[in-house]
Amino acid sequence: MGGAVAFSGKAIIVKLSYRYGVDAVTVIMLRMLFAMPLFIALAWWGGRGRPPLARRDWAAIALLGFCGYYLASFLDFLGLQYISASLERLIQYLNPTLVLLLAWLVFGRRPSVRQVAALCVSYLGLLVVFGREVAADGPHVWLGSALVLASAASYAVYLLYSGEVVRRVGALRLTGLATLVACLLCVAQYVALKPFSDVFTLAAPVLWLGVLNAVACTFAPVLMIMLAIERIGSAATAQAGMLGPVTTVALGALLLDEPLTAWVFAGTALVLLGIWLLSRVK
Repeated sequence: MGGAVAFSGKAIIVKLSYRYGVDAVTVIMLRMLFAMPLFIALAWWGGRGRPPLARRDWAAIALLGFCGYYLASFLDFLGLQYISASLERLIQYLNPTLVLLLAWLVFGRRPSVRQVAALCVSYLGLLVVFGREVAADGPHVWLGSALVLASAASYAVYLLYSGEVVRRVGALRLTGLATLVACLLCVAQYVALKPFSDVFTLAAPVLWLGVLNAVACTFAPVLMIMLAIERIGSAATAQAGMLGPVTTVALGALLLDEPLTAWVFAGTALVLLGIWLLSRVK
């Protein structure tokens, strides 16, 4: 539950950072720059006593780091420039449904009738919140939602292909190294697009929000959720994670003055119900 709440705070911190006039390239660079030492330590800890990595493992880690952490994060941060934190979290929470759809398209694993019903309930909830936000904020919500959905799809690809690599490399070492790849890509992207000296001219709150995002909303929840899976299993961890979207809705209303309407409540309830139904299918 702590990991779910911490993850949900990421969107809030990003939206608060945008109030100081910075862009997505800067915000994601700060997040990854401050998180880099922590994930280096995690990779070292997870690799203790394990055999050296083969060349194919390094290639797999690089690809998974690109799609699972760099591309997914960057698209998500871009999308948050156009949509509310609540809608962003609901789209990201549909990740299990995207994994199911990708498994069908890539591996031919056809979903059952119950799984399809759960998908329909979740996407109905998303459409409720999406339609209300389009009516209130205009057509740019389409762009923001498409970017966040592409982010969720990129992370679904990571989940779909990481299973075999996890068995060879280990969960802690894979998470540390793949995230380190993303950290390096985000810093390189910033240096390619902007003078690095611009970092020293950023407002102090932007830097502190970057530290908070890196530690409390990136590294800490990753570690907490991995520890939770080890102790209570992935199914129970996923059900505890349902607290995440509810927390984002509440924090969005409290800190960002996002509207807390019956439409938001109804859509969130449907998304959570659909994911819960999906988790119950054996």
